[in-house]
Parts: sequence; C-alpha cells; structure tokens
Amino acid sequence: MPDEKPTSIWMLPERQERSGPGRRPGYSREQITQTAVQVADAEGVEATTMRRIASELGTGAMSLYRYVPKRDDLLDLMIDMVMGEIELPDRPSGDWRSDLSLVAHQTRAAGLRHPWLITLLTSRPTLGPHLLRVHEFALGALDRLGLDIDDISSFVGMLNDYVYSATRREIGWLEEARRTGLDPERWKRDYIGPYVRQIVESGAYPLFTRSVLESRTAHLPPAERFQYGLDRLLDGIGVHITSDISR
Repeated sequence: MPDEKPTSIWMLPERQERSGPGRRPGYSREQITQTAVQVADAEGVEATTMRRIASELGTGAMSLYRYVPKRDDLLDLMIDMVMGEIELPDRPSGDWRSDLSLVAHQTRAAGLRHPWLITLLTSRPTLGPHLLRVHEFALGALDRLGLDIDDISSFVGMLNDYVYSATRREIGWLEEARRTGLDPERWKRDYIGPYVRQIVESGAYPLFTRSVLESRTAHLPPAERFQYGLDRLLDGIGVHITSDISR
C-alpha cells in the first residue's frame, strides 16, 4: 500500500475520551501539549519526546499517538499554544505603527518566556489558529493604506524577521550568561571584555572599535535596544507607505 499523505494536525478532528468504569483516563491535545510546553521550558525542546510526555502523564507513549499522531504534530501544537499567549485586540486600531509594535513586543515576550519558541517558528512552517490570528492582525494593521498584498506581506515578514532575530540573539546572551554562571553584564565585562579590549588595542578593526567605543545602542538594556531597532524598521515601512499614498 502507498504511504498515506501527510496531513496537518489542524485537519484532524480531536479525539476526546472520557474515563469510565474499567477504562483508562482519557487525555486531550491541550493536556498533552501543555505538558510538552512545560518540559520544553524546563529542559529544552529536545526533551519533548512522546515517551517523555507519556511518562509525565503516567501513561504509555503509544496511547498518546491516538491524540497526536507524530512528534512533528506535537511541535506544531506547542507553537500554537504559546502563540495563544499573545494578547491582541479583536481588530487593528487603525494606527498601523502602534499595532505592529504591539505584535512585535508580544512576540518577543512570548519568545523570552519560552526560549525554544523562536527556533521552532523559524525552522518549520506551521499554520495553527493562534498563529494565524496573530498574522491576520499584523496584515490587517497595514490594510487600507493603499498597499498591495505583496507589500503588506513583505512588511509583515520583515517585522517577523527582525523580532525573531533580535529575540534569538537576546536569548543566546541569556543562555551563555546562565551557562557561565554570570549575569549578562558581568559576562560581557569579565568573560568577553578582555578579548574585546585586545581587539580594540590592535587597531585592526577600526569600525568595530567605533561600535564598541561610540555606540549608544550597544549599551542599552535589551528592551530599549529592541525598541531602537524596531523604530528604525517601522520608520522604513512608514516611508514606503507615505510614498505610495502621495503617488
């Protein structure tokens, strides 16, 4: 028999079972996914095997496949559960800059709470309902501004790329500081600082030296540095919107 076509978890009806006399307790996708999120938050996404989740729930791994057919489906469910934490109004406010800023900051916050999220978002295509809700809101923020759908989609993609990249970088600094047992500022000063001073004193990299000695943003707290880059991105989108409107 030919292999079955892969089917998105979102196209499969959720199996619900209730416990009764002589029956094992039933589970749900939400219960399984919540357990997986908790394990990933504590130990990393690599720990979220079906066997491990089953152990946390006190059952056998094979019983979970009746609810979540494969681990890739579990990853999609995890992404979407966390995207559900992003709080947005029912519809955009009409202030596109404010609306996109809200999406950016909420996404960054979710990524920092769940350090595995950004890696999964950028490594696998998924279209769960919560992710679609966030994406639709971002697209809607730029609707009715005279832009065609290609520009709207491109600008939202640029926003996501910035948020994911900046958040991943921030998570990397935090994880390195945690690994070395130093807070981020001490890590910069005591661990990498001596090498940076050596580079500066060598004179071999004048522009890097300027970025170390003159840059204001490099020394901002993470949230302010994130906002600085976000403002520059939104400024660029604003220029394009203005030029389109003035045509």
